[in-house]
Amino acid sequence: MKKFLLGTVGLIALAAPALAADLPARTYTKAPVMVSPLYNWSGFYLGINGGGGSSRNCWDINNAGGVAVAPAVREGCSNATGGLVGGQIGYRWQTTNVVFGLEAQGDWASFSGSTQSSPAALTAVITNNTKTDSFGLFTGQVGYAWNNVLGYVKGGAAVTHDKYNGSITGTGLTLDTASETRWGGTIGTGIEIGFAPNWSVAVEYDHLFMGSRNNNFTLAGIPTRTDNISQDVDIGTVRLNYRFGGPIVAKY
Repeated sequence: MKKFLLGTVGLIALAAPALAADLPARTYTKAPVMVSPLYNWSGFYLGINGGGGSSRNCWDINNAGGVAVAPAVREGCSNATGGLVGGQIGYRWQTTNVVFGLEAQGDWASFSGSTQSSPAALTAVITNNTKTDSFGLFTGQVGYAWNNVLGYVKGGAAVTHDKYNGSITGTGLTLDTASETRWGGTIGTGIEIGFAPNWSVAVEYDHLFMGSRNNNFTLAGIPTRTDNISQDVDIGTVRLNYRFGGPIVAKY
């Protein structure tokens, strides 16, 4: 009996290595790859903005009461300053880190300024007043995204609505008025930060090149003078946007 048991144990000992060789190799599970979120700037967006700015206006009179003034005489310049509030709508599409976009922006403004007319005969009599009460921007954008941070530049067309009047210095009594809707160009730059999957906040600066235009002033419908008025506008805004595009996607 003992010989039988010893023989059985010996056979098992000899067979064990062979059986082990036939077993499949142990498989190892690779640790999961870390996922890095990539903010997606593509899609339509809608937002609000607010801030302030300044409109630089210079007046050159070239006609007084139907009589040409040649050469034109500089009446003076003023900086019309104030606040603004409005909104924007646009669309962006992203290719790798490059972001392109189109945007329309409209704002109500209250930029007001005045200067006394500089010709010696008018200095003590007339104060020229300027008010910009609204403007719009229609621009294209190109930017570079660092995940949820977007830096961009923009450029395109701009439009302002301006009101002018001459008043008697010291009394404010209106002498004559004029108004216009003026088209020009704009360039700007900004930085925008996405703080939630579809929300972002931005700060932006824009300069508006509005050129110069002749404005015909009247009093009760009677022509009084013509001034060539130049305009350049600088604005700074804080913007809040909601994007209707895709969600944050994963980058492996």
